[in-house]
Amino acid sequence: MSKFNKNEINKVVLAYSGGLDTSIILKWLHTEYDAEVVTFTADLGQGEELEPARKKAELMGIKEIYIDDLREEFIADFVFPMFRANAVYEGVYLLGTSIARPLISKRLIEIAHETGADAIAHGATGKGNDQVRFELAAYALDPDIKIIAPWRDWDFKSRTDLINFAELHQIPVPKDKRGESPFSVDANMLHSSSEGKVLEDPAVAPPDYVFQRTLDPEAAPDKATEIEIEFERGDAVALNGKKLSAATLFAALNDYGRDNGIGRLDLVENRFVGMKSRGIYETPGGTILLHAHRAMESITLDAGAMHLKDELMPRYAELIYNGFWFAPEREMLQAAIDHSQQYVEGKVRLRLYKGNVIVCGRESDKSLYSEELVTFEDDAGAYDQEDAHGFIKLNALRLRTLAARKRR
Repeated sequence: MSKFNKNEINKVVLAYSGGLDTSIILKWLHTEYDAEVVTFTADLGQGEELEPARKKAELMGIKEIYIDDLREEFIADFVFPMFRANAVYEGVYLLGTSIARPLISKRLIEIAHETGADAIAHGATGKGNDQVRFELAAYALDPDIKIIAPWRDWDFKSRTDLINFAELHQIPVPKDKRGESPFSVDANMLHSSSEGKVLEDPAVAPPDYVFQRTLDPEAAPDKATEIEIEFERGDAVALNGKKLSAATLFAALNDYGRDNGIGRLDLVENRFVGMKSRGIYETPGGTILLHAHRAMESITLDAGAMHLKDELMPRYAELIYNGFWFAPEREMLQAAIDHSQQYVEGKVRLRLYKGNVIVCGRESDKSLYSEELVTFEDDAGAYDQEDAHGFIKLNALRLRTLAARKRR
């Protein structure tokens, strides 16, 4: 059952991967709405050749085809700001899928405006978080945009129905797509996400073939790899002494993480739509960057600012997970986080070993760490230990008052 009448939709921008599902969606949009379709394929560093998507779209008669390399924008304007906050959802998830959706939606809206389209369309299912993320971002950028979500609207009930539709309309169906996939995968430069089918029982360990971005830690080298990351204003800007662009640096971190078995996560998470789901995530470069950034903050951030950041972080991470990247509260938190990063600069040395990221050194011209204050040796009057007496007595006042009442 279509959400819109045919006369409401003349042109649609479709988030298009070139795979079977989005090819079926492309044809369904033609047949259901008699609408012109513009395809948009984003290169977010998913590691796949994207030219086949162009050829597939051309084969299906599409005249306006957008294939955009968004890797630098993705890392510099979305991933890095999120990492300034040390954002992790439910304590462990580095938000690899979540942070990609607002950028895709942003570009969908831009293309809709460029081409005069009435609507955008996506291939997210009605059970997941991505439908929420895509659409909240789109409405935040264009309140009047029409959004078509075929998985919520069409009458197909099974994989067989989809295959039959594809064959009826002469959409090529590869042999490996005729049966149910053992699990689904979403990937970008930050991570890969695998879920469904063989992974649905959280009591069963994931098969080895699920992991695509990382070596098994047990098979990783027996010798540690040492690297150095340099930061400016909270962002990584150089690796092993060499200045690199955001995406180039992150790709190199991914290689280091992959080769050392870093960044695997088996998580049962709480979806925004209300259910729990099990996912297998691989975030090699992001895991390294998180450890390095926290180490850099440890010597450059004031205690009050650091602790407030840690209090705000779960809320910030939840906003991204739930799709509120373009909401004012996320932007307010980002402003506070970015302000905290003005002196987060210097170098962090790390050892990577069999799934572990070990901080082994950090230095900064803006460091707040003072050897004079912490030394057990004579500190030449830098800290008068007698001052601690009054400090403790004042902080103990209410505790002593409570204890006195209990004694009475």
